[in-house]
Amino acid sequence: MGILPQPIEELLDTALVGELTVLNEHGRPVTHPLIPLYDGRLIYLTSSILFSRKLEHIKANPKVSLSISDPNAVSVERFRRATIQGDAIVDDADLHAGWERVLPIWRKKEPAIDFFLGKRVALPLFFERGVIEIAPRRAFLWEDGDTSKAPQVFELLEAGR
Repeated sequence: MGILPQPIEELLDTALVGELTVLNEHGRPVTHPLIPLYDGRLIYLTSSILFSRKLEHIKANPKVSLSISDPNAVSVERFRRATIQGDAIVDDADLHAGWERVLPIWRKKEPAIDFFLGKRVALPLFFERGVIEIAPRRAFLWEDGDTSKAPQVFELLEAGR
């Protein structure tokens, strides 16, 4: 078990889509669907640099939110909803191979990545990727998925980095 409550970890481990919300240069929220990867301490997301400003937005304001709210994107028996707030950093020091450090977690969650790896030469811009690392600070859990009820709130101030 990692730093997050078990039901939220289960969502992170099975969700194929999470909604990452960042603030743009005007302070407005912008949401991006990405595959969340979790190692028990940090949440990782990778982003192609092609047509993406989210990495620059995170560098300007590291406060982010990741929600798991799509029941079709989660393969668990009992659906729950969760939102995780945290501090993010962008690792884009090596756009060509730096993201490969999260490949074992990615491969475990979505084995289809190997198909795309086989097309790496044909899709070079897809594989110029930065890694977003989120240190969770607060988590909200809707145990039954019903957001009309108040969530359980978990303060994780000592979590992450």
